[in-house]
Amino acid sequence: MIPGIPSRRRFSDLSEQEILALAISSEEDDARIYRTYAQRLRGEYAASAAVFDGMAVEEDQHRHRLIDLHRARFGEVIPLIRREHVAGFYGRKPVWLNKTLGLDAIRAEASGMEQQAANFYEKAAARTTDAATRKLLGDLAAAEAGHVRHADGLNAQHLGEDERDAEDRGARRQFILTWVQPGLAGLMDGSVSTLAPIFAVAFATQDTWTTFLVGAAASVGAGISMGFTEAAHDDGVLSGRGSPWKRGLASGVMTTLGGMGHALPYLIPDFWTATTLAIVVVFIELWVIAWIQNRFMQTPFIRAALQVVLGGALVLAAGVLIGGG
Repeated sequence: MIPGIPSRRRFSDLSEQEILALAISSEEDDARIYRTYAQRLRGEYAASAAVFDGMAVEEDQHRHRLIDLHRARFGEVIPLIRREHVAGFYGRKPVWLNKTLGLDAIRAEASGMEQQAANFYEKAAARTTDAATRKLLGDLAAAEAGHVRHADGLNAQHLGEDERDAEDRGARRQFILTWVQPGLAGLMDGSVSTLAPIFAVAFATQDTWTTFLVGAAASVGAGISMGFTEAAHDDGVLSGRGSPWKRGLASGVMTTLGGMGHALPYLIPDFWTATTLAIVVVFIELWVIAWIQNRFMQTPFIRAALQVVLGGALVLAAGVLIGGG
């Protein structure tokens, strides 16, 4: 044991009173998490917020029943014991670590929370031989399983097919505005704008290491520039495009990756092998861009392919001609 840090108790060593106290604190924590989810979603996803409000109320009701049971069996004083005090007990991430979760991820997280608690109590009940403890754990497992069933009922009550479809469309739109559009712009910029300088240097020097250094510098520099530009020109408040740092990150990273894709082959010492591989990578990058435009931006694939591949091929040709001349 580390000095100054108390050891965690094993679940099998807890008394019935401590198990009941642990259940009470766990119910209280989960209610707070659901209310935080509801507050976060209320502005854009009112129906889902209502579901989490209802789930928080359910957690409160179960906590009150558990407190009444504790009062009847053990008195008014509830021992202080929480999840983090018990070795192997299921944990909960701090809510601030989940701030980037989307709507579907939050729904999945909540479902997992309930199922995790139910499974834990079921397994704990199966391992004990004490009749009273077994009954207590079985009751807790049933209560958690009831939460799962009730969550389904709340979804049916507050989140009809129309509301869910509308929220899913809103979540998809937000994902596209915050991540896809800036990332696509960055990938296009990194893939296309670095073609001319990289291939111009390659054919002018036929030195693969120099070409790689120029390509890496151009890619990283373009990534930094695109990232800061995207983050600085729109704070997302009026446009609804989401957090500027998320958009800047998506744009900057994808810009860098777009340029590095056809710079990395020049780590190969043989010039023509490296150049052939780089040209193949370029056309893969351009087809990926066309696919993303078709998949997320509803741009007809043929039109996207003609625009991107033709434009990239012209820039590539320009670099080769300038460097070769």
